[in-house]
Amino acid sequence: MTRVAGSAGVGSLCVLIASILWGTTGTAATFAPAVGPLAIGAAAMGLGGLLQALIAAPRIAREASGLRAQRGVVVLGALAVGAYPLAFYTSMHLAGVAAGTVVSIGSAPLASALVERVVDGRRLTRRWMTGAALGLTGTVLLCVAEATQSHSASGARSAGSTVLGVGLGLVAGFTYALYSWAAHRLISRGVTSGAAMGTVFGIGGLMLLPVLVATGAPLLDSWSNAGVGAYMALVPMFLGYVLFGWGLAHVPASTATTLSLLEPAVAAVLAVLVVGERLPVLGWAGIGLVVGCLAVLTAPIRTAIKKPAVAQAPAEVTARAS
Repeated sequence: MTRVAGSAGVGSLCVLIASILWGTTGTAATFAPAVGPLAIGAAAMGLGGLLQALIAAPRIAREASGLRAQRGVVVLGALAVGAYPLAFYTSMHLAGVAAGTVVSIGSAPLASALVERVVDGRRLTRRWMTGAALGLTGTVLLCVAEATQSHSASGARSAGSTVLGVGLGLVAGFTYALYSWAAHRLISRGVTSGAAMGTVFGIGGLMLLPVLVATGAPLLDSWSNAGVGAYMALVPMFLGYVLFGWGLAHVPASTATTLSLLEPAVAAVLAVLVVGERLPVLGWAGIGLVVGCLAVLTAPIRTAIKKPAVAQAPAEVTARAS
């Protein structure tokens, strides 16, 4: 029991660190305003995924038979990886960073729970539902606070743009949940996290290369643009998803995606500290609820440990003697 709890704790920590790294992407993108959302997404996830595949190539080769046996899960996860960054970054571009991030990341835990319930028959625990409720409420408050601040500063976005951005955010949330589930499924069936993530993200990265070729020219216009692209690929996407893969080896996809609600909170804090944005009290309250969500999901579970059967032996011997 101690080993299981400790394993889940390490997995949760890996996901939380990954979420912190992902939370830096919005701030990093502000240093390359001329680069479009498709180019940013394709460079970050595409190059990061290919790098994962390259590093994990020996493991992928050793576990090729196991991966071929689950080719359906691999293809499904790779398709989700290819679609996610295009939907996510375009959602932020159309609906705003706050709304796009919150819809994309906030809908993922619900999508993950739905996938696990339908496909795996997994029941939702009261602990998960409490944590998810706190986290989703916090992200909504954070979204409202940032949207209000953005509206007062620069005016309202068009309704059509916002609706399309929210719709793409839901697509991003579903695809995020889908590739998280696919990776967890591969790992739970005996594939190592390195081979699972390297295969799924490597194939997804290959799918994104045509998009990068078609839209990525602005990344080469200046050293700052190229630096942003390199940072996005190496740190949030490569390192972040390596950590996420380690986390998925120890916690379910629904828990991992709920823990990643830390990402929009980190993004908001960095926007205040680095970009110079202001966050109303409502936004700080939302961040507090997200922290509460993480506390609920990562707190160690105390369970009663049954005494070994040997401990009953003296009493049994006494009873027989009498």
